[in-house]
Amino acid sequence: MIWNPVLLAVVTGLVALMPAPGPYGNATARPNCNSDPAKGVDWTGCFKARRVMTGAALTGATMERVDLSGSDLSGAQLNGVNLTSANLYRARFHNASLDGADMTKVEGLRADFKDATLMRANLSKGELQRAVFSGADLRGADLEKAELGRALFVKAKMSDTNFTDTYLARADFSGTDLGKANFTGAYLLRTNFSGADLSGTRGLTAAQIEFSCGNDETTLPNGLSPSPNWPCAAGDD
Repeated sequence: MIWNPVLLAVVTGLVALMPAPGPYGNATARPNCNSDPAKGVDWTGCFKARRVMTGAALTGATMERVDLSGSDLSGAQLNGVNLTSANLYRARFHNASLDGADMTKVEGLRADFKDATLMRANLSKGELQRAVFSGADLRGADLEKAELGRALFVKAKMSDTNFTDTYLARADFSGTDLGKANFTGAYLLRTNFSGADLSGTRGLTAAQIEFSCGNDETTLPNGLSPSPNWPCAAGDD
């Protein structure tokens, strides 16, 4: 096929005017950080700090690397949301629904998930020191290799929760039924199991129990005995 020189010049000019695809594909596919909360919204990399979004419907939203520090999402619907590497510093998720959420590598120092549902959520490798999960539903959740020093899990639902290789120093599980939670390789220095039911848990060793905290009301798996250091002395926590 022989191209007409004039036609070739026109086609070349049109191609040059087309927008180059960026990290999100064509320009029309880029996230809109000014869009209102909605199901499936794309807030990838957006700044949404210190916002009040209580009860927001954000099911299936893409919020990878979003900054939600200090924001209030109490009661929000966040099932299946992508929060990978998000900044959740001091964010509130009271009674929020995060079932199946991908929260891998989140930065969540002092984030508050009190009474939230996080069934089958992935929080692996998250930085969640001093986070609050009291009363939360974490059945089937994956917290492998997460940093959870001094986190609160009082009376949370823990059946099949994965704590493999998780840092749990001084975390508080007092009064909690831990079901079939997996503690293989977990770091349990001064972890508080006072009144907790550990009878169905997996992966616990005598060495882990020795360095943890418990009391006469702590129930251990068959074959494990309470630490001679129990209960921990006041001020050890």
